[in-house]
Amino acid sequence: MPTYSGVADKKNQLIRRARDGSVFIAPRSATAISAITSTSAATLVALPAGYEDLGYTSTDGVTYGRETESSQVRSFGSTEPTREDITSDVVTMQVTAQETKMLSIGLMTGVDTSALEAAAVTGEFAIAKPDLPNPRYYHVLGLFVDESSDGEIYMARYMPNARITEFGETVYTSDGDDPVQVSLTFTGFRDSTLGYSHKWIFGGPGWLALLEDMGIEQAT
Repeated sequence: MPTYSGVADKKNQLIRRARDGSVFIAPRSATAISAITSTSAATLVALPAGYEDLGYTSTDGVTYGRETESSQVRSFGSTEPTREDITSDVVTMQVTAQETKMLSIGLMTGVDTSALEAAAVTGEFAIAKPDLPNPRYYHVLGLFVDESSDGEIYMARYMPNARITEFGETVYTSDGDDPVQVSLTFTGFRDSTLGYSHKWIFGGPGWLALLEDMGIEQAT
């Protein structure tokens, strides 16, 4: 007769935490992300041109949400649905940017800032709110890192075709601990070329060393 301790399989080395991380934003014209590591050492690769770090974010980090909707079939004589189909499956990413710079200003205002400059004499920089905001789409890569005895472990979430669907309040005050910051919610939409709206990517030397413990087979 087996005991619980004989069938249980718990490994604390498989518990992950995001010790640090960044959100990288790129225009839709940038090259898509195909991998985050290379070589047999599973080293981090350089990102394609155009990907810019959003910088420091709030201590809330980066939050990914997944909302699904379904349609149910109910049948005579059954107290439970006899069939249920997913009709909507949407992934969102919420982040609060703390750095004030061209990237965050452009995201906050929804304006194409590529041709904008500060005033020649004063350095003043102004953007008028457009009457009809253009729904701009971006590449959005969330890259997070954990540490292990075998090296860094990377956990990434990639949206190749995302746009901002919700803006949080921006508060200008000296009260409390928060700086001037902007909260942004991105929603991922299917990229017609790549064929997906969201991708989970894991890698790094620490990840490579744990493949067997995680039950993941490596191709040869």
